[in-house]
Amino acid sequence: MQELFTQQPILFLCAAGVLGALVGSFLNVVIHRLPIMMEHAWQDELADAQDKEPAQRERFNLLVPRSRCPHCGHAIGAFENIPIISWLALRGRCSACRGTIAIRYPLIEALTAALFVGCAWQFGPGAAAIAAMAFCATLVALTGIDLDTQLLPDQLTLPLLWLGLLVNLGAMFARLPDAVIGAAAGYLVLWSVYWLFKLVTGREGMGYGDFKLLAALGAWFGWQALPLLLLVSSVVGAILGIAILVVQRKGRHTAIAFGPYLAIAGVITLFFGPQLRQWI
Repeated sequence: MQELFTQQPILFLCAAGVLGALVGSFLNVVIHRLPIMMEHAWQDELADAQDKEPAQRERFNLLVPRSRCPHCGHAIGAFENIPIISWLALRGRCSACRGTIAIRYPLIEALTAALFVGCAWQFGPGAAAIAAMAFCATLVALTGIDLDTQLLPDQLTLPLLWLGLLVNLGAMFARLPDAVIGAAAGYLVLWSVYWLFKLVTGREGMGYGDFKLLAALGAWFGWQALPLLLLVSSVVGAILGIAILVVQRKGRHTAIAFGPYLAIAGVITLFFGPQLRQWI
């Protein structure tokens, strides 16, 4: 298969796009269901701590129950669940009740497909492209969850960190010593900012998930990439954050998710890191 894709690069790009759209469809499920699964787990832990019986609820995970329309409960069939195409064919509405289907679903599928094509173009057929696709898919899921809930689940950030260290056993994106230092330094940088801000203002400036996400990015790209990651995420966060506050007419103390900006910085570093570091 690798030989075929090497000889037919267009075929490889097309396969990457189709795979990305399919993965993006699954990421929509992850973004919606993982926070609910976490809330159920917290409720069960609280009940256990209080010596109460956990709540009896329908089995709920990333696989069951089948996806349903949030308006009427219509179970979505296979032909209604084709990435991007089904949304366009249905004109963004449920086939049963004609309720609106959010445009975010095809956008996430299209974004993931585009990122997978970019990985295929950048790295060619091989392990680096597969690793980069896994990296991008995880960041898309984290971005969606953080925008919805301002949570960065350990179920995603920690595997991303460990995967970064594993792929760099062979120095795929950074030397292993640099990756280990990058993971530790990435966590400590934002941990230090958090405590400095709290000591000065008495308020929490960010969540622990941000520490872990920057640690994961450091594990993928090494400590040398941390200044670039912080610079890009801060600049993008400042521009978009101020724009969001102005549009929504909210005050400067409004909490804004920082994970998406770290994710954007991670993707930019994946594709353009060496060039940007040299230019800076």
